[in-house]
Order: sequence, then structure tokens, then C-alpha cells
Amino acid sequence: MGRGRVQLKRIENKINRQVTFSKRRSGLLKKAHEISVLCDAEVALVVFSSKGKLFEYSTDSSMERILERYDRYLYSDKQLVGREISQSENWVLEHAKLKARVEVLEKNKRNFMGEDLDSLSLKELQSLEHQLDAAIKSIRSRKNQAMFESISALQKKDKALQDHNNTLLKKIKEREKNTGQQEGQIIQCSNNSSVLQPQYCLTSSRDGRVERVGGEDGGASSLIEPNSLLPAWMLRPTTNE
Repeated sequence: MGRGRVQLKRIENKINRQVTFSKRRSGLLKKAHEISVLCDAEVALVVFSSKGKLFEYSTDSSMERILERYDRYLYSDKQLVGREISQSENWVLEHAKLKARVEVLEKNKRNFMGEDLDSLSLKELQSLEHQLDAAIKSIRSRKNQAMFESISALQKKDKALQDHNNTLLKKIKEREKNTGQQEGQIIQCSNNSSVLQPQYCLTSSRDGRVERVGGEDGGASSLIEPNSLLPAWMLRPTTNE
């Protein structure tokens, strides 16, 4: 039958307590050595007995170097924790400041809108009035400047449109002038050709013959047989005196 589990509590019997301490101390030192060899770890073990006797174990490096390393690590860890705590406290303080500032700004906004004025004193109301007057002057100044800029832009646009219209009107006049000159040349050429060409007309006699009257010599030309291909509306009857 296996051994039962030992209950962890202080051994009241002094002799048994000393024996257990000796056995457990040896096992603890053995385990420390094993973990340092198997895992390539630096191990420092310090044990004080109930009478104040020191028992220690360290790996190949000296106990002092391991303890110095432990002190540096402990100090840096404390510094890191201290910085985190300090930073956290700073954030809490900053949050409180920002919250108070937001509340003040919201109150000022309500006051500028004419709300929550009952709690203000006479001096605060006068200060609020001066601030509003200054704000109105600034707004009017900016409005006048914006209107002036808008009018200036419209004037520039109007001038550009007028210049464009003048350019178009100039082009139209030049085109009309060129068109008039071309029409005059055409009329002049037509008159010249009508002067150079002989003027005559065709007449028909009672006997059905057709003759040409006029021309360069002003007299009658040769007769044309009535069976010619001239249409009837071109034949004008003549009377012989």
C-alpha cells in the first residue's frame, strides 16, 4: 500500500523537524544543480535554518555576480512599474484637466447663445457683452471683405465678357466688309459682261418666220425657219408697216 500524502504544516517535534530539514535541504540543492546542468540556467539558492545557519548553492558563476544581476533586474523592474504608474497618474490628471476645460467651454457656449445667464454676475455679464461686441465687429469686417472680393471678381468677369464681345463684334464687321467687297466685285463683273455682250431679241413674223432684232449692227439678222426647235413662248409676232 502506498504512502499517503504528507500534510504541509509545521512539524512540532524538534528532532523530526531537524531531520526533515536536512533531508529536504539536500534534495533542494540536488534539484538546483540538476536544473542548472540540464537547462543551462544560472541558479542561486540561499537557505537559512531556523537557527540562522546559511546554506547556499550557485552555478559556476559566483553568487555575488548572480545577486548583482538580480538587483539590477529588480531595480529596472521597479523603475518600469514606477514609470507605468506615473504615466497612468499623468493620464488621469490630464483627463481631469481636459474634462474641466470642456465643461468651461460648454458653459461659455451656452452663455454666448444667451442661455444660463442667471448665474452670472454683473461683471461677468459686462465681460460677455464686450466679447460679443468684439465678435460682431470681427464678423462684419470679414463680411465686408468677402463682399468686396466678390464684387471685384464680378467686375473682372464683366470686363472679360465685354472684351470678348468687342472681339466678336470686330470679327463680324470685318466679315461683313469682306462680304460687301465680294458682292461689289461680282456686280461689277456682271455689268462688264453685259456691256460687252450684244443685246438682241427674237421676233416672229405673220408668216411664221423668226428673225433676230438688234445686235451689233442694230438691224435684222438672218431668218429662222418656223420648224426650229425654239419654244412658242420665245416667239413674238411683229407687224410690217
